[in-house]
Amino acid sequence: RDMVVRRPLHGPGYRYVLHDRRLPGSPDLAFPGRRKVVFVHGCFWHGHDCGRGFRPSSNVDFWVAKIEGNQARDSRHTAALKALGWRVFVAWECETRKEQLDVLERRLLDFLEA
Repeated sequence: RDMVVRRPLHGPGYRYVLHDRRLPGSPDLAFPGRRKVVFVHGCFWHGHDCGRGFRPSSNVDFWVAKIEGNQARDSRHTAALKALGWRVFVAWECETRKEQLDVLERRLLDFLEA
């Protein structure tokens, strides 16, 4: 998933730092000169409301706690980054599919240029 997001950015000259541990949440891509970060979230693990973000029917308590914990952590990281003056973009796994990739690429480029 990360490579699908990274590939269209490198060609036009956008340079980034991968998994920068100095930033809250170690974003998948950090653009220090622009003070922008990109997270690539798996739909299942981060509870996206698409078809891939389903909740399992077995061991429900465990999975609900796990996914809600991930969402709470994501919110904390986003808030911390914004407090430090960074802008945050979330790309979802479902958006990296071939049929949706053009839309994701346009959104990423718009985010980086804004």
